[in-house]
Amino acid sequence: MQNYTNMKTKVYLLSFIFSKFFGQLYGQASLNTFVDQHLTEWTAMYKELHASPELSFQEEQSSKKMAQNLRKLGFEVTEGVGGFGVVGVFKNGDGPTVMIRADMDGLPVVEETGLSYASKAVGLDDDGNEVATMHACGHDLHMTVFVATAQSIVQLKNQWSGTLIFIAQPAEERSGGAIAMLNEGLFQKFPTPDYALALHASASLPAGMVGYCPEYALANVDMVNITVMGEGGHGAYPHTTKDPIVLAARLILDFQTIVSREISPLEPAVLTVGSIHGGTKGNVIPNEVKMELTLRSYSQDVRDQMISKIERITKGVAASAGLREDQYPTISIRNESTPSVYNDPILTERMAKVFAQSIGESNVVQVPPVMAGEDFGKFGRTEDNIPIMIYWLGAVEPTLYAAFEKGEAELPSLHSSKFAPLPEPSIKAGVLTMTSAIIDLLGNR
Repeated sequence: MQNYTNMKTKVYLLSFIFSKFFGQLYGQASLNTFVDQHLTEWTAMYKELHASPELSFQEEQSSKKMAQNLRKLGFEVTEGVGGFGVVGVFKNGDGPTVMIRADMDGLPVVEETGLSYASKAVGLDDDGNEVATMHACGHDLHMTVFVATAQSIVQLKNQWSGTLIFIAQPAEERSGGAIAMLNEGLFQKFPTPDYALALHASASLPAGMVGYCPEYALANVDMVNITVMGEGGHGAYPHTTKDPIVLAARLILDFQTIVSREISPLEPAVLTVGSIHGGTKGNVIPNEVKMELTLRSYSQDVRDQMISKIERITKGVAASAGLREDQYPTISIRNESTPSVYNDPILTERMAKVFAQSIGESNVVQVPPVMAGEDFGKFGRTEDNIPIMIYWLGAVEPTLYAAFEKGEAELPSLHSSKFAPLPEPSIKAGVLTMTSAIIDLLGNR
């Protein structure tokens, strides 16, 4: 009797393993077939989106397109969340909740790709001036994969059980869209996700590949404005003035010691003085100089250190120049602050294995963290402590990448006027990996 029971247990376990294995094979084959059937349609969508970018907080038409596509698939859609944000909810039985996020905004860049579908769109900057607009950061690719993944995962709904939240986010480039959606109750008015995933176009990986980075993947980014005060006058009588241009120059040099001498060399940090404006004429010493800085780091401690040291240095230089306290430089941190993105290491390693199964192990690589910013990190910093992961979607034409590796070509970076993702196989790799990730997280029925 005992042998019979053991035999039944073994048969059951073997049948379970085989059913799960062949179920996965069948599911992957179904997904591959569906993606291949729709690639032409999705590529056309991509080109349309590429040709019609909209600036941050102005994504009216882009958000309408995302909402329309989700509604057609049976999502319950809410528009106008945090500006032009879109939230789509699709319930498919009991199970976890997975959030997928895509950003929609373009940049004030004149496109120089030479593509037949290159953007000729214009938008309005904060001062109301018309500016050329381009999807120079791949958000057109993000939106395309977003819609295509929604179509794919709904088509395969017999393979998973749970709830999907697809959000189309405004204003990632300004780092205001994520917090705007959260402030409007994203995780209170809609189901709170158990996992959140996103992808980002890569200007340094060939199309058809993806890159993943456990733990810190993108940086804290803070924009700091400094107004350096002084006492202006005639350039012939500098001794009667307190020259803010000289003070600004001293500050720029002293700021360089923050990273090189006051932050541990084991902690990544970047301080950039990107803008300095002061004066109107060569023989006139002005009353003030305005400076704009960018601070980049990973940890909150390093971020706080950099800010406090800037405050200390500015006060010290002002005091040494004989300025009164009410003339000390003013420092303000702009609201467009971006927290670092911390990819949950367990989730990231799990997804890397899923990606390898969906597009092949040779097409999945671990990549180092970067010092660019991405406000997707805010979704993992709420009280809910949601595990998040963002990964890189290769978008570089493979022959161009091969020439780059030989030192025979340069790769346009993100935000470049010449950045041009290759739609296929970028779209295919994005849809296969993201859809497979959802199925893995929501499990087989």
